[in-house]
Amino acid sequence: MKPSESLKIDAFSMRIADIEAVELDRLHALSLSVGWPHRAEDWQFLRETGRGFVALDEIGRVLGSAMWFEHGSDFATIGMVITSPRLQTLGAAQWLMKRVFDKVPGHDLRLNATRAARRLYLSLDFQPEKTVYQCQGIARVPTTRSLAEASGDIRTLDASDIPAAIALDAAGFGVKRPALIEKLFAHSVGYGLFDGNKLSAFALCRPFGRGHVVGPVVAESDADAVAVLRPHVADHSGTFLRVDTHMDRGEFAAFLSHAAMPVFDTVLTMSLGKRLTDFAALGEASPKTYALASQTLG
Repeated sequence: MKPSESLKIDAFSMRIADIEAVELDRLHALSLSVGWPHRAEDWQFLRETGRGFVALDEIGRVLGSAMWFEHGSDFATIGMVITSPRLQTLGAAQWLMKRVFDKVPGHDLRLNATRAARRLYLSLDFQPEKTVYQCQGIARVPTTRSLAEASGDIRTLDASDIPAAIALDAAGFGVKRPALIEKLFAHSVGYGLFDGNKLSAFALCRPFGRGHVVGPVVAESDADAVAVLRPHVADHSGTFLRVDTHMDRGEFAAFLSHAAMPVFDTVLTMSLGKRLTDFAALGEASPKTYALASQTLG
């Protein structure tokens, strides 16, 4: 049955609208209302990358949002699922999620759930996967060196490196995301680790929220991941830097702590359909996603 276009809540009604039809400052006000750091520019980046709905009340106020980001014909990530504080226990988020489901039938879905939203996603049959550690702070370059040094040359990435980055990201993430990686390259500074002419690890960094966010970071080992992250920390030493990672131990996690980016918060990666392990590359030396592009994008 097709989801309804409107929802009666308490003493007022909400209607659905395309997220493209709403002014950025109204979306920004929505994320501010729940304490999320997204700037208007971050919302615009997401609108250019994915699709979404907003929930509006009778006088056009934005009271909720939900977005999805398709990669291929059968996989999507879901993010920016927000409802204003007054609606969080009244079914608005579930209504928005069912609208999203209607647009991605048959897709394997992945999202990162806040503590407050986990019960909602469990009720929609999402399964818990891995914790994401939101590491952030005023960055500084650690004085300690890596236990195992990366082998290869570090250099700045340019547009000619996009195909190799797309392939490496697909191996680490489990799904090919060419449009997203191209878009991230256009908004980011990137460093890559090269073995000859072959790209073996990379990290992208772009403006976001209170400062900059590094992600994705894709590498075959902790040492390689640290090698491509370190120059971003040096570039932004003394300013706010954020990394969202599944890694809670090992050299990469230790580097974040030594770089003055301790764990600030956690979210939980959840899946509907194929699980993370179904997408994982096999082998100890296979590329891994050490840092997400963002909690919204995965």
